[in-house]
Amino acid sequence: MEHSMSENSCQLCAVEKLNFEPPPIYCTPCGARIKRNAMYYTIGSGETRHCFCIPCYNDARGDTIVVDGTTVPKARVEKKKNDEETEEWWVQCDKCEAWQHQICALFNGRRNDGGQAEYTCPNCYMAEVERGERVPLPHSAVLGAKDLPRTNLSDHLEQRLFAKLKQERLDRARFQGKSYDEVPGAEALVVRVVSSVDKKLDVKPRFLDIFQEENYPIEFSYKSKVVLLFQRIEGVEVCLFGMYVQEFGSECEQPNHRRVYLSYLDSVKYFRPEVRAVTGEALRTFVYHEILIGYLDYCKRRGFTSCYIWACPPLKGEDYILYCHPEIQKTPKSDKLREWYLSMLRKAAKENVVVDLTNLYEHFFVSTGESKAKVTAARLPYFDGDYWPGAAEDIIFQLQQEEDGRKQHKKGTMKKSIITKRALKASGQTDLSGNATKDLMLMHKLGETISPMKEDFIMVHLQPACSHCCILMVSGTRWACKQCKNFQLCDRCYDAERKREDRERHPINQKDKHALYPVETTGVPDDTKDNENLESEFFDTRQAFLSLCQGNHYQYDTLRRAKHSSMMVLYHLHNPTAPAFVTTCIICHLDIEAGQGWRCETCPDYEVCNACYQKDGGRDHPHKLTNLQSSDHDDQNKEARQLRVTQLKKMLELLVHASQCRSPHCQYPNCRKVKGLFRHGMVCKVRASGGCPLCKKMWYLLQLHARACKESQCNVPRCRDLKEHMRRLQQQSDSRRRAAVMEMMRQRAAEVAGSS
Repeated sequence: MEHSMSENSCQLCAVEKLNFEPPPIYCTPCGARIKRNAMYYTIGSGETRHCFCIPCYNDARGDTIVVDGTTVPKARVEKKKNDEETEEWWVQCDKCEAWQHQICALFNGRRNDGGQAEYTCPNCYMAEVERGERVPLPHSAVLGAKDLPRTNLSDHLEQRLFAKLKQERLDRARFQGKSYDEVPGAEALVVRVVSSVDKKLDVKPRFLDIFQEENYPIEFSYKSKVVLLFQRIEGVEVCLFGMYVQEFGSECEQPNHRRVYLSYLDSVKYFRPEVRAVTGEALRTFVYHEILIGYLDYCKRRGFTSCYIWACPPLKGEDYILYCHPEIQKTPKSDKLREWYLSMLRKAAKENVVVDLTNLYEHFFVSTGESKAKVTAARLPYFDGDYWPGAAEDIIFQLQQEEDGRKQHKKGTMKKSIITKRALKASGQTDLSGNATKDLMLMHKLGETISPMKEDFIMVHLQPACSHCCILMVSGTRWACKQCKNFQLCDRCYDAERKREDRERHPINQKDKHALYPVETTGVPDDTKDNENLESEFFDTRQAFLSLCQGNHYQYDTLRRAKHSSMMVLYHLHNPTAPAFVTTCIICHLDIEAGQGWRCETCPDYEVCNACYQKDGGRDHPHKLTNLQSSDHDDQNKEARQLRVTQLKKMLELLVHASQCRSPHCQYPNCRKVKGLFRHGMVCKVRASGGCPLCKKMWYLLQLHARACKESQCNVPRCRDLKEHMRRLQQQSDSRRRAAVMEMMRQRAAEVAGSS
């Protein structure tokens, strides 16, 4: 689109006003999305902002409303209309004084040094280069994707991807009768793991109640990882692809033992070149598939036995990882998305990475073939954010409601829902107690729900599964049938098979029995640990990264915005404490912008802003004050970045210490100061939501602590409340996802009924 230039236009794109996409707003108590142009109530800002839909606000009787355990007067809550528009920010060149959109200019406001940094626009910059007045900066002057830490996984994915791309380009050139250099290839790709942290998944209470007597784990330990793909496009690195995975290792108990869950995957359609691979698929698809196959290959080498994929597209108007997709990129329907995954898995099977493909329903809900495994919900892999754990809680609640209702009626009405002992035995149940009945009812109801969409719950076997007990075999001998390709037994089931009568042996109901031959299981490591830890506050969860992007308008709906957003994402990754950990002046308590203050090297928490320093030159403090250097230099220094991370860790350790310390004269550095902040938080009437700088600083630290805390009985103030808040946000997101899936299934059933 062409635009006529005016004095009010951006000198780079010739457009005057550009508005950001309004970020979605959700009601804090119920999780419902507040519709555009609808009225709602709100309090606070940023991380401490809470919103209330009209029904939730009205449900709170009286003059107060409760937010995450805190009672807030309704008089402080502001009524708003969801019609706000935010215009793209502008910046003025210090040379030609022309105005440009910050996004067009790839301007990083975080490096603006309180508005004091000199800014030269691209036009003036190029003119100075042409006149010989300036030497162009090399790409290495700004830390990019290649400068992010490398891991064994990122190296494996990159090396494998580059080798596959080289071979594909050779094959394409040969197919087209051209030389290698005559066909376009994918250039400047970087794969990095940006988060790799240990986490714990708590089992939901209603489900746990059914299996408490079977020693079912109350929690599962796993490692959460985030993988990103960058490509340099028109000189700027753009984040094109991202995935969140959960790795439940060899130390994890069943049913999650040695399992991997591909929880979220997302991409934007800017990959270059826009050509088709020799296989006929888009080269973009080829690359994304190879990253996934490379990850499965890496997991198999480390000793994982299976991967689980829920092929579920995002809801309309919502995003998984990258915020605000381009309009030209259509959200795939579930059948298209499922076929996309299956196409990738068929390639992986050809490379012997994948041993077998099935689905959750066929593997766990029905006894097929000669399977002798017990049909029970206790065997289902239990993953964070997956469909069935949330659905199971809803079903158990409904069953309990029905049970309570029946108890109020006559005994005769109970006969319809009682499960017979014969039915329990037929499903492989040996326990005939009440919990066994609940288990069977749960599997029956859950099976009814999952069955119509069973193909969307993909089970990928990286190791062979025993045909009787269904355990995935990683050691010892497996016994394979010479005539039946997919029949094999573990040592234990083979011993039991030999003791059976002929008619019950493989193959059942056939006169001639098949011989089984031994195959030694080799090459599977005893331990799956990789000991690679990378912490990133912003990638800690999918929702945390999405919130960062929404709150800062890091959108991917156009290439210009995707370039700027990716630049800012890389800035946050290279400067992990820079954006949120705002330093406050010890005298006036106002925020100190980057490069605009003075610090005492002796007293770790003594920092003053420029305005307060200029009043007395630091004479009121006994030690020498050092000027805070421009972040433009510090942020490029890896040692300085590491120092900031170390300081933040010490602050979090101090937080835990102070919450437990009872000594009024504690010698632990700054313990009394943190206790003072705790006391301040208890009496402060302004609070973080009202803009209190002390409360905001403490609130930020408490949130950081809560995200990493694994103690169920933590003494740090508000830790349990914050963890409950994060758990509820995740639960609300999962519930919206499940509700959308059920609505899609209803629509699909209605379409089928209408066409028949």
